[in-house]
Amino acid sequence: MNKVLRIGTRGSKLALWQTNWVAAQLRERWPNIRFDIEIVKTVGDQVQDRPLDQIPVLGVFTKELDNALLANEIDLAVHSMKDRPTDTPEGVAIGAVPRRVDPRDAFIGKQAARLCDLPPGAVVGTGSLRRRAQALALRPDLAFTALRGNIDTRLRKLAESDSLGGIILAMAGVQRLSLEEHVTEILDLPQWLPAAAQGTLAITVRDGDIDVLQVVDAIEDKKTRAAAIAERAVLARLGGGCHVPVGAYAEVRDGRMTLSGLIADLDGSLLVRETVEGPVEKAETLGAALGDMLLARGGQGIMAKLSAAQETNHEQN
Repeated sequence: MNKVLRIGTRGSKLALWQTNWVAAQLRERWPNIRFDIEIVKTVGDQVQDRPLDQIPVLGVFTKELDNALLANEIDLAVHSMKDRPTDTPEGVAIGAVPRRVDPRDAFIGKQAARLCDLPPGAVVGTGSLRRRAQALALRPDLAFTALRGNIDTRLRKLAESDSLGGIILAMAGVQRLSLEEHVTEILDLPQWLPAAAQGTLAITVRDGDIDVLQVVDAIEDKKTRAAAIAERAVLARLGGGCHVPVGAYAEVRDGRMTLSGLIADLDGSLLVRETVEGPVEKAETLGAALGDMLLARGGQGIMAKLSAAQETNHEQN
């Protein structure tokens, strides 16, 4: 086995925190191996002037790291699982899934502590179509502005803005950077659903690299992997990603899984929800079944409208 393993990561503050955490966990379990961190710049890092759903690249935060793995420039990479497309490129494998942290979304309010208490017509900062649709289902009068950048940048924009009423972020990132004091409301489960696999890390390796697979397996959490498989199966069935307002969350307990999902119109006027239960070993099957239920109950029409809107946008651009 190599005595030095190179860990690839994006260069954002959160990505580096996550990667340093993974490196520390691995060093504790493999003290004879040196883990070096290599920063890889992704399309999502380079293109900051457009919402993610308007960047015509699959895997805006992952593609370059996958390429670096395949080119043997790094030996493993650390991702936020929700950033990874549901299809993994040939030659790349998700080698380990550590234990999940808080999957919920958090509201950081300026004009009100709670999302529902914002003044009429208030502006909320989020680049997520899923967050926007769920907020509009609660408050159809709200306005939205796309907000990108790391968490510190978004908090600074909120503090400096005269128009923003608040912003919505993933609680996992807020906790990892010890910024919980800014949170004014946690958007709780199951009423408000997170992105598939939110709060979960994915450690990718070269498929078939037995030595590295053995190393990263030391921090694998089987329950978290099962939940991620189920939630990502919902997303895959709906053909979604950051381009589609889809939420999913799986709770695993005593060998059973309860999986909830939603798909919504962009304006929040139609929000389709379903829940399924079954044995945890059927995680992918449960996710696919839930996706089919959402499509049958109205998701198919939502997907058709979204596809038509995206085609119109492409023609205009």
